[in-house]
Amino acid sequence: MHILVISDIHANYPALEAVLQDAGKVDETWCLGDLVGYGPDPNMVIERVRELPNLTCILGNHDVAVMGRMALEAFNGDARRSLTWTEKVLSADAMDFLKTLPQNVKVRDDVTLAHGSPRDPVWEYVLNTLSARLNFDHFETSLCFVGHTHIQSIFQLDKKSDRVTMGTTKVDKLIVLTQRAIINPGSVGQPRDRDPRAAYAIYDSQAKTWEAHRVEYNIAEVQRRIREAGLPEKHAVRLAEGW
Repeated sequence: MHILVISDIHANYPALEAVLQDAGKVDETWCLGDLVGYGPDPNMVIERVRELPNLTCILGNHDVAVMGRMALEAFNGDARRSLTWTEKVLSADAMDFLKTLPQNVKVRDDVTLAHGSPRDPVWEYVLNTLSARLNFDHFETSLCFVGHTHIQSIFQLDKKSDRVTMGTTKVDKLIVLTQRAIINPGSVGQPRDRDPRAAYAIYDSQAKTWEAHRVEYNIAEVQRRIREAGLPEKHAVRLAEGW
């Protein structure tokens, strides 16, 4: 089973299309949340994602906020502006789809799916070995896939030494998953690891392998649409630099 793992699309439709084209035919798609926020095309992104065959999708913090289930004061000023704009333009169909998605963790086979972390599915960032260590006690599967940080990364637990190691997943390099791990596919629509290309991963559930990928897309077009919509300039600028 070849599974496309994506996260943090953030209303960036060209980035999503580039990922889907680059990934090619897959058996399933697992989306780890944050379909909306920051970007100019929330309706197009949601429509495209919802039509993907064999889709498993969970909510991210921006998705939860745009439905009114989280106070906008929890976000910085620019993110609040984007969410307020998104609330105004989001179609009824798109909102109805978001309302069907789970806010808590989802377990698929031997993998736990969470947007933030298994300990706090919506909000916690797994950014270092300490936060990873605390979260290994909060899921029972061998693997956990998370998003939220917008950084491709892997945290592995060596049972013999009881040690957690942190690493970045190298693009197009196949990793055989032999240890318990928390893995992040990176962000489709707003990478923050100084690589502006859209990020995703392919997980082979039978071979237990993970392969991180990056793909270029028309960043200038998305920047133009962000500015036309009157969204924060910061959200346009950062796309070209991957921060």
